[in-house]
Amino acid sequence: MALRNIATLVFFLMMAFSGAYSRSVYRVGDSDGWTSRGLVDYNEWASTKDFHVGDTLIFAYNNQFHNVMQVSDQDFQSCNATSAISSYTSGSDTITLKRPGHYYFLCGAPGHCQAGQKVDIKVSLPVPENLIPSPSPSSPYGSSSPSASNPEEMSPSSTLSSAPAIGLAFATVVLFLLGFEF
Repeated sequence: MALRNIATLVFFLMMAFSGAYSRSVYRVGDSDGWTSRGLVDYNEWASTKDFHVGDTLIFAYNNQFHNVMQVSDQDFQSCNATSAISSYTSGSDTITLKRPGHYYFLCGAPGHCQAGQKVDIKVSLPVPENLIPSPSPSSPYGSSSPSASNPEEMSPSSTLSSAPAIGLAFATVVLFLLGFEF
């Protein structure tokens, strides 16, 4: 278990030093915000997003009528806001997603959760941008990929940066110092 935690830490350090992934900011409910008026199916909204560790949620709402409660899965299912993990009441709450897994939020005002003002946010680890394949241009002569012999065919996203290599070297040194054998 400790090795897994160390590997996760090294992964995040590597990503931080390489700048190889980007963070996103999501306004919950998009332009409708956090409301109980039935304008947004929040779980449908969340299902169209890819949430990653480091991303930020913004809950925008009228704090005279609403709030945001982070709750357990069981409390989410039963719309129970009495034992919230965290409570937010500013009307413009910013929450950074710090770990992979599920985050459960609901409005604690009477009847609002039951009316659908709740959302399950599933968070995964970020995927380094250099591991995401870029679409290759289509060719009338079949599929081809850019090559170093034709540099004009290469897009900036298909060229390698030295930053990920530096991050990988750093991770290798940390693992070596921790006694990890290769």
